[in-house]
Amino acid sequence: MSHIVDDERADPATGADDTSVAEQRALGERLQRLRTERKWSLTELAEESGVSRAMINRVERGVSSPTATILGRLSGAFGLTISQLLDDALEHEVPRVTDPDEARGVQRGATADSWTDPDTGYRRRPVSSATFPADITEVRLPAGREVAYPASAYAFLRHCIWVVDGVLEVVVGGEPTRLAAGDRIELGDPADVVYRNSGEDPTRYLVVVVRAP
Repeated sequence: MSHIVDDERADPATGADDTSVAEQRALGERLQRLRTERKWSLTELAEESGVSRAMINRVERGVSSPTATILGRLSGAFGLTISQLLDDALEHEVPRVTDPDEARGVQRGATADSWTDPDTGYRRRPVSSATFPADITEVRLPAGREVAYPASAYAFLRHCIWVVDGVLEVVVGGEPTRLAAGDRIELGDPADVVYRNSGEDPTRYLVVVVRAP
């Protein structure tokens, strides 16, 4: 790829808690396993994803926490959604209910896990389990922030974006669309996509992903 990402801001913040460090290492191990299964060198994964060899090496060793953009590039290279990458690496999934007083398949908001982009504060929380037919994720994007994903992250998927709170600007292939609460957009052919919150308040939206037929 012509554009190689090497985001130094993806390095972990000083004083990260033990859970964050453990998850960071687990994600690194997951990426290394995926690369090994495909018999790819660091250089080959860099070419497939557009992420630099140095950045991939830091993530695999657990010394850097990737941004959402880097996760999107890496997951696209492996033919996975971001949620699948995080579910398998960090076990971010709807917990199995063991309390007989609870209904099967219920996830309480207080126990829901999440992943936060170290650069932008963009936070994603899985709504559906890893075995559910559709991949449903709640995203919170802070005011004044944006997250970009390459076309490769959409090559094999269909996306529906539904805004719950706030205002979201979705830029698809350079064409911006402004969405308010209650609005939704379905993404078509693969293209570079930017999710932008230009407002003064956080934006919350749902992303529903299914594999393209």
